[in-house]
Amino acid sequence: MAFIELRGLSRRYGDFVALQDVDLDIEAGEFLAIHGASGSGKSTLLNLLGGIDRASSGTLRVGELGLQGLSERELACWRGRELGFVFQFFHLLPQLSALENVLLPMDFAGRWSDEEKCERAMALLARLGVAAQAAQGPATLSGGQQQRVALARALANEPRLLLADEPTGNLDSSSGAQLLGLLAELVDERGLTVVMVTHDAASLAAARRRVGLRDGRLL
Repeated sequence: MAFIELRGLSRRYGDFVALQDVDLDIEAGEFLAIHGASGSGKSTLLNLLGGIDRASSGTLRVGELGLQGLSERELACWRGRELGFVFQFFHLLPQLSALENVLLPMDFAGRWSDEEKCERAMALLARLGVAAQAAQGPATLSGGQQQRVALARALANEPRLLLADEPTGNLDSSSGAQLLGLLAELVDERGLTVVMVTHDAASLAAARRRVGLRDGRLL
């Protein structure tokens, strides 16, 4: 049984059909890229996978859970335990240091002691090469450093699923290649499942499997 299973998944906003009858299986430990033109439904699909939006029809199962049947509170708890999200624009809180940004999801999850949280956050920053910037605010970091901190934050609670929305979109080619290499290493080392939305040819090449969307339909 696949880790993620979509069957007849559709999302409509009034008369506009953003996603239509999508059937897709994603195995645990996959590095999957979803590509397509603007308006093809990529971000809608990613938001459905993350429980940020709800399908109009069809079924979506992640692990043992059918997401449609969960309340908003249950979805929030599930996201805190099982899901990491990396955004194109980083979305780091500017008033917090790099370390505090990584600590934040662990504070909400309540899974770790204070000592464990600090040790874990620093270990993640070190693994991603930004431990020296732990005390700095996001505004003092380069784009590549901010995205590494954002990735550390996404990994803070040991998620099984990482969703990435154009993660190299605001990075230069060198920083983008380094980030893609880190994602591939995490897939190999930890069995992390990565689903990435991208327009970028280098990102598509880095993924292990690619699927396309056009006008809300899976190609």
